[in-house]
Amino acid sequence: MTRILPVAALATAFALGGGWLLTGPGLSATGALPGAAAAQDSTAEAEAPQVIEMVKGDVDAPVEMIEYASYTCPHCASFATNVLPQIEENYIETGKVKLVYREVYFDKYGMWASLVARCGGPEKFFGITDMIYKTQNDWVRQNSDQAIADSLRKIGLMAGVGRDQLDACLNDGEQLRTLVEWYQANATRDNITSTPSFLIDGKPYSNMSYEDFAEVLDEHVGAAE
Repeated sequence: MTRILPVAALATAFALGGGWLLTGPGLSATGALPGAAAAQDSTAEAEAPQVIEMVKGDVDAPVEMIEYASYTCPHCASFATNVLPQIEENYIETGKVKLVYREVYFDKYGMWASLVARCGGPEKFFGITDMIYKTQNDWVRQNSDQAIADSLRKIGLMAGVGRDQLDACLNDGEQLRTLVEWYQANATRDNITSTPSFLIDGKPYSNMSYEDFAEVLDEHVGAAE
């Protein structure tokens, strides 16, 4: 498991302006990602961005499985590629379980990946998430912020998200702050200290094999009948 960045550290960063979240080697002095389009007029009035819960499966499924994960966590990538497909086939697609995916942030690259995944909306979110995890070893090991940002953009483009739209998403500091506040509230309430972590009908579980997940899910499905 990967230990998450303490919530207090993120809260402190935002209290000080949060610049480290959007800046780094290879980024512009304004905090924009490399090559990103200019930010919208900050004086324009707009409603505060809302966080959409990303749900896979029947929203009325009898069992709810919440996954807390980070896009830069190798254990999360392993779960996504080796375990989740079997859970999806046997429990999600059959209407027994719905999966709620919630991002955890402990580095800026995971935040960038989250902004790209969410940029295509709920319809493209899980497809982009799958691509991010399947190529994690490639994009996360790039030798510069510029290269990582470009690799994540490429994933978004391959999923059918427009370049201008991706640049706008990656430069949306207000949305990022909203997401981090959402993550902070979730992590505090659900006592999330590592990734991946799971809540199944409100009960916490650590990462495990498919066989162990199946046993747990069968118990919850049976109790819900």
